[in-house]
Amino acid sequence: MEDDDWEAPADAQVTLRMRRGSKTTAFVLAGGGSLGAVQVGMLMALSDAGVRPDLVVGSSVGALNAAFFAGEPTAAGAAKLATIWRGLRRRDVFPFTLRTVANWFGTTGALFESVRLRRLIEENLGYENLQEAGVPLHVVATSLAGESVCLSSGCAADAVMASAAIPAVFPAVEIGGRYLMDGAVSGNTPILTAAEIGATRIVVLPTGFACNLHEPPRGAVARGFHALTLLIAHQLVRDLARLAGTVEIFTVPPLCPLSISPFDFGQSAVMIARAADDTRSWLASGGLERQEIPHELIAHRH
Repeated sequence: MEDDDWEAPADAQVTLRMRRGSKTTAFVLAGGGSLGAVQVGMLMALSDAGVRPDLVVGSSVGALNAAFFAGEPTAAGAAKLATIWRGLRRRDVFPFTLRTVANWFGTTGALFESVRLRRLIEENLGYENLQEAGVPLHVVATSLAGESVCLSSGCAADAVMASAAIPAVFPAVEIGGRYLMDGAVSGNTPILTAAEIGATRIVVLPTGFACNLHEPPRGAVARGFHALTLLIAHQLVRDLARLAGTVEIFTVPPLCPLSISPFDFGQSAVMIARAADDTRSWLASGGLERQEIPHELIAHRH
């Protein structure tokens, strides 16, 4: 991406440009189930402000968002992603059928089939292989041996499906003779991967977690998703501290307070709007000048 390929809007409040000539900027998107809608609002605000990445790294639902955005890393691309999310329902990702009931007692190794999610990806992605994205795209998954695996080429749908293959929820995906599953399982967040790839400036787009729940989410899967978001937030905080002083890291604060379950796909429009507004305020207040760990990612009460 050359510097002249893009221009910030004339009224943009952020004038900082992330140029390949001096530093390599990565957008990093971690997982979080339906809270992935938060990242969409962040992408809209960042794109509107003229902030663009040299590469994008994603894991789990963050891999889904990363893949869509990397295909068209512009404000228009972020807006298209928002349209997809606003129309998304739980059944589009986690279809509950008679087969789902049978899977509880079967040997498939996963509760839900991944056919609908794969169809969603293939119908909306706009390109076939990772290396064909508009900016370099890297998807983080986990091997059966617990190794973090970075996928940078090959079938994009396979890579995203592998990264989103939460154990017991979706089946593992075979790529290159290895079965891969959710990137969060390895304990290696996409932040570390971005640094290893060579990013010198990292903009982290976390999903956060439901910090204002007054009772556990209903259903075993919803409770499991909530626990997973807590784990991801903990890993992000750990790795942000680990990389402090080695690369520039700017973390967009996630929504807080938040009382939406990461298994609830009916609140996407609300989360997108809130995240876009909050991110614009963060940018206007000099967010891309402060390297700090947002308190919203750390365990807290309301």
